[in-house]
Amino acid sequence: MEHEIGLQMEYLEEFEPQEPLCEASQRSAIFCGNGDSLSSAMLARAHSSLKVRVADPLDILNNRAIRDLYDLFLVSVSGRTISNIRTAALARSVTAITARPESELGRICQRTIPLRYPNTGDITAGTISFLSSALCCISLVCPVKITQYREILKSAQQQAAEAAYCGRVFVLGNLKTYPLALYAVAKLYEVLGYGASYQRIEQFSHMDLFSAHSGDTVVIFEPPNRHNRSLAEKIRAAGLSAIQPTPPLGDDISQFLFYTFFSQMVALGMAKSGGLHDCHFLTAGALLDASNEMIY
Repeated sequence: MEHEIGLQMEYLEEFEPQEPLCEASQRSAIFCGNGDSLSSAMLARAHSSLKVRVADPLDILNNRAIRDLYDLFLVSVSGRTISNIRTAALARSVTAITARPESELGRICQRTIPLRYPNTGDITAGTISFLSSALCCISLVCPVKITQYREILKSAQQQAAEAAYCGRVFVLGNLKTYPLALYAVAKLYEVLGYGASYQRIEQFSHMDLFSAHSGDTVVIFEPPNRHNRSLAEKIRAAGLSAIQPTPPLGDDISQFLFYTFFSQMVALGMAKSGGLHDCHFLTAGALLDASNEMIY
């Protein structure tokens, strides 16, 4: 996992964005995915100014009218996820976004956008695979320009090293960072088996806050502003820990990179400090078996 996080610098140096879809095509598109790939699909919606839609593949599979009406973009790094494959087999217009265009999903889709990135070949929590699928989805809906990514990684490493998570963890985000809150929590699940949840910043104050206990941690994925500073102050006064990692650059893509790197480095750092040698999901036994049987 640590090696693949480092390989992201090599990937970004060679990254070539997709040609953005025209506005009409975006309005007729639904992006679908599972796990990390759902976060990538959600990022497409956020960065399109909500022109494209996002859905769980099963929602599409179980609704023929939707399958027949929209152009689907199915995000699946492995190309093996059964819900994506069954949806693609029934839909009118489908594009696969996958690292394995030779997979069953790649073969049955009308169009395939291959994800190409360096990796170790080992099974681990998704890092560079997520970066690749997310940037592909974002670039399909808006221009993408990447700068100073090494400085962004360095800042994320430094701030992650200072972030002390304790108790239950709540990761909060808004439009363009909410999908990254999902991603951050997924890494805590996969790498550590850590109890965590993700939520929109406004909705947290209405619901999730009432399940928090003294000593729990709230992580805010949004640059400081009047509203979230007030939230941080109030939850600290209530006995919770508030962490607000701050991107060094203000543009949308730099913020995407920063919160992605931060999420990866927090999970990696906690695993190393805990003496773990394998990601939690790889040693989860019956839970991993159940997951594989449902997914594949």
